[in-house]
Amino acid sequence: MSSAALPQTQPSCPGLSRASTDFAAATKNVDGRDEPGHDGARGGGLRILSALALTFILAIIGFVAWVYSLGPLPLDEARQVSTTIVDRSGKLLRAYAMADGRWRLPVETKANVDPTYLKLLFAYEDQRFYAHNGLDPLALARAALQLGTRGHIVSGGSTITMQLARLMEPRRQRSLHAKLRQIVRAIELERTLSKEQILDLYLALAPYGGNLEGIRAASIAYLGKEPKRLSLAEAALLVALPQSPETRRLDRHPDAARKARDRVLDRMVEEHVVSADDARQAKAVPVPKLRKPMPILAPHASDTALSTVKNAPVIKLTLDANLQKVLEPLARDRAIALGPNISVGIIVVDNESGDVLARVGSANYFDESRAGQVDMTRAVRSPGSTLKPFIYGLAFEDGFVHPDSLIDDRPVRFGSYAPENFDMTFQGTVPVRKALQLSLNVPAIVLLDRVGSSRLTSRLRQAGGNLVLPKDETPGLAMGLGGVGVTLQDLAQLYAGFARLGTTKPLREVVTEQDDREPLRLLDQVAAWQVGNVLLGTPPPENAAHNRIAFKTGTSYGYRDAWSVGFDGRMTIGVWVGRPDGAPVPGLIGRVAAAPILFDAFARTGKTLAPLLKAPRGTLVAGNAKLPLPLKRFRPVGELVRTGSEQALHIQFPLNGSRIDVDRSGGRENAAMPVKVAGGVLPMTIMVNGTALGEIDGRRQRLIDPPGPGFARVTVIDATGAADTVVIRIQ
Repeated sequence: MSSAALPQTQPSCPGLSRASTDFAAATKNVDGRDEPGHDGARGGGLRILSALALTFILAIIGFVAWVYSLGPLPLDEARQVSTTIVDRSGKLLRAYAMADGRWRLPVETKANVDPTYLKLLFAYEDQRFYAHNGLDPLALARAALQLGTRGHIVSGGSTITMQLARLMEPRRQRSLHAKLRQIVRAIELERTLSKEQILDLYLALAPYGGNLEGIRAASIAYLGKEPKRLSLAEAALLVALPQSPETRRLDRHPDAARKARDRVLDRMVEEHVVSADDARQAKAVPVPKLRKPMPILAPHASDTALSTVKNAPVIKLTLDANLQKVLEPLARDRAIALGPNISVGIIVVDNESGDVLARVGSANYFDESRAGQVDMTRAVRSPGSTLKPFIYGLAFEDGFVHPDSLIDDRPVRFGSYAPENFDMTFQGTVPVRKALQLSLNVPAIVLLDRVGSSRLTSRLRQAGGNLVLPKDETPGLAMGLGGVGVTLQDLAQLYAGFARLGTTKPLREVVTEQDDREPLRLLDQVAAWQVGNVLLGTPPPENAAHNRIAFKTGTSYGYRDAWSVGFDGRMTIGVWVGRPDGAPVPGLIGRVAAAPILFDAFARTGKTLAPLLKAPRGTLVAGNAKLPLPLKRFRPVGELVRTGSEQALHIQFPLNGSRIDVDRSGGRENAAMPVKVAGGVLPMTIMVNGTALGEIDGRRQRLIDPPGPGFARVTVIDATGAADTVVIRIQ
């Protein structure tokens, strides 16, 4: 049957027929003619790709915007740490908790942390720490594989940098968003900080339970030591605690902490970081169960440094922690032995540098009955006889007395003031050396009258000794026996001037980048050496070696203060004993109470005593028999030594207290100043400020070159040893 014979019928579904027709038209050949069906499919694919690309771009933009919205890294807040006070070698003296009560000590990994701990930390937390850029895909994959094969978490995928990011921005909830934030912050940290800085921050912020943050705070509080030297057991313990700091606190959950430590050790064996035998031995070590207090060495010096140095996380002092550690118990034990309410202050000064090596401000910082928080090394107290060596030093400098000159210890009166010796007796005529060694009062006051109280005061202040006089009082003879106030630290600085041969160095306790302290003049070299040589022969306390330490003791009026200050060629140590409230303590004497502490302090330094410096050139070392006639015996000004018609030696010009105007424009001859005397026995020697300028001629006068502007002391000594002195002002 032909197709033409078939009946013509309408399709039952016109829509389907049109679709079939359109499909047939679109695909009717493949010989190069148009194929609109294929173009449509390609266009649809492009639209899908475009939509995906747009979505991706929008996601990127959104991600960048989100990252930008996080803001800068909170590094300033993360770097806030407890203020720490360290000694000259970097050893911790004292730390102060942060404002919110947390202990967070700064960490320098290379200097503060044991390598064993770091090895365990990297093996347990972040094996590729130095290789990744904040995110470690291998660690994430390993953690996922261990979770899948063992059914529990064996190791986390977070890097140390990611953990640091979490510590800097803590989040309570765990979510994909929080993890993504950690990853972003970790990458930022890696781009901003070095690996060492990241590790330092992590080790300072890692939580250890309670208010302890960082490995140093934890090691000191739990182990009682810095984390510089750790055993394997200690290192594993410190690695384990931050994983769950509150549930593993040693002071609350020691068993949980021990189990966590042991799991760390097991992991280390699996990782072949430690041997099984070492791990077994470490597991046998018990964990601490009590928290130890933070160290408080040199509390007074630390408090002072904290109040003067602002915004410094670490304050370095010149103190020696080892020396401080042995002297604080010495002060405490001696104070207890001496009686209730008594305190002790000790200061140690390096002679050459003026650095304070130790400062014990009280017997016990926390003992309220002894006013422990009052720093007695800085308290103004009466020095007793400890100023006498400076009187003798000025007398030696002026040249009217020598250590082997003779001097009278007999009753004498200065107006209404009549000094007496401590034992109410008099020794008669004694060498000046012995008078100082026995601390005789009368010879010291007689010499002070010759030297001048105002001159002694100005010289000591010039050398850094701030003498405090009673209100509206002027320097007087009583200051030679303690009628003035001074601090122990100033006294130690002045005594160090003897060891330095005449110059003092302002004390320093805080280490600074620049040290611009200049030496201050105390005495000339010969006079300083002579004083030191005399004090070296001072009788020591019972059972102490002779001629080893140059020292002087003192007892203030009413037995309120006992002092002892001494020096060798290396250091000067000052000791004060008494009640901080100033109440008298019957029987409190410097030689009995303070001197033994001084000698014990020198013994506890752990160093052999260094000899004093040698005598300077020009020092007259001779016995009394070989001294020049004027130096054989000291006599007060104007005292006659013969029973003839001689008049007392007296300087007629210049007058005492006068002002001399010197015209130096016309040359040296026109600027000369005449000195005229009356009485006395020839030959006579004239001295200006302790320097001999020659003899006065038969007419009892001489022209001298006046010194520079300022006060000058002119002394004339005759052949019998009698002398007269005037103080003038040169302009």
